[in-house]
Amino acid sequence: MKKYRVKKTALGARAMLILCIFFSCFTLSSAAQNETTPVFKTYRVGIFAPLYLDTIFTSTGAIRFTDAIPKFMTPGLEFIHGAQIALDSMKLTNDNVEAFIYDTKSYTKTIPQLIAGKKLDNLDILIGSVKDVEFKQLADFALTKSIPFISATYPNDGGITANPFLVIVNSTLKAHCEAIFSYLVQNHGTDKIFLCRQKGPQEDKVAAYFKMINIQDGKPLLDIQTLNFDSIVSPGLLKNRLDSNRQTVIIGGSLDETFATKLTKACYQIHESYPITLLGMPNWDNFKALMNKDVFVDFPVFFTTPYFNTKWDEYSKMVNSVYMKKYKARATDMAFKGFECTWLFTKLVTTYPGTVINHLNEKSFKLITDYNFRPVLLKKDAPVPDYFENKHVYFVRIMNGSISKAW
Repeated sequence: MKKYRVKKTALGARAMLILCIFFSCFTLSSAAQNETTPVFKTYRVGIFAPLYLDTIFTSTGAIRFTDAIPKFMTPGLEFIHGAQIALDSMKLTNDNVEAFIYDTKSYTKTIPQLIAGKKLDNLDILIGSVKDVEFKQLADFALTKSIPFISATYPNDGGITANPFLVIVNSTLKAHCEAIFSYLVQNHGTDKIFLCRQKGPQEDKVAAYFKMINIQDGKPLLDIQTLNFDSIVSPGLLKNRLDSNRQTVIIGGSLDETFATKLTKACYQIHESYPITLLGMPNWDNFKALMNKDVFVDFPVFFTTPYFNTKWDEYSKMVNSVYMKKYKARATDMAFKGFECTWLFTKLVTTYPGTVINHLNEKSFKLITDYNFRPVLLKKDAPVPDYFENKHVYFVRIMNGSISKAW
């Protein structure tokens, strides 16, 4: 039995399709309730995302936007769409699940207000597509109440320490650097390796991660040379440092699209004479030039990602089918993240109440993505983990405008 409370207003057709899923809560039960049905335990799941409802509606309830939903709203909406599909399609045996959707950008029901009013105290798990201030607020609350907080999409620890109830699903930049380094040790230990970068705080962070990972016992394990570039990434400079008879690995140590494009172009211009493996950062999959099939023809660019979905498995097909029927569009990556995190962690909280953190790597509930949650101790002598993080990342290849799993 499912109970919905839907917020209705006068909307255009497209807006109604997107906003029709807004509800305070609904209950998902294992069987219809009647006089003979046993009373099952109810688990309460809080799902948090930036929906901006107070921005899109006026004080009288009228819609501010009649033609289209603003782009800043779509990630949160898509995450909630996916979460709803998970809850709609989930089958339970002897439990009830009561799910609550919270708009983290509400003016009148902010997270601090919800906490102060004890509105979150009865939740058994928090699942959030949040970042920055809201991320820290929920993480702090989770620690206070010993409730697991699943950070589904934010690739950052937000400075959180000593919080064993925080679970980071979208691997941090440090975890990606660790994965790249591990790959280099196993496959390119004797090859020339260059970290190519420009000036910038993010670039400083990437370089610091590789240095810290490489020098753990007082001396570097790999010979990683750093090449600094300004606004021009010269193929001539690269060529002067390479050996045509030796494999070279280029690490693109920047999250900047312009730099990534220039570096890829420089490598592309000399790759026929100099064997190059180009490894980029986890956000390179969104870069326009790399996804253009006519730009870097037959030249592969590799990057890491914690999410890889061919969309050919039965769950992905189901999500796409339901999404198309409800919203007249294909499910986005954010929708899949909302679906998978809600399904997985709702199953965990109903199967292992009170001990979810001890069962994060339960394989029987796998849907689409492989996860490997490990405790992170920022100081070796820390008495408790600072948080748990998904350390499983896929190596993915972009070539001729398409993405495929590399290894």
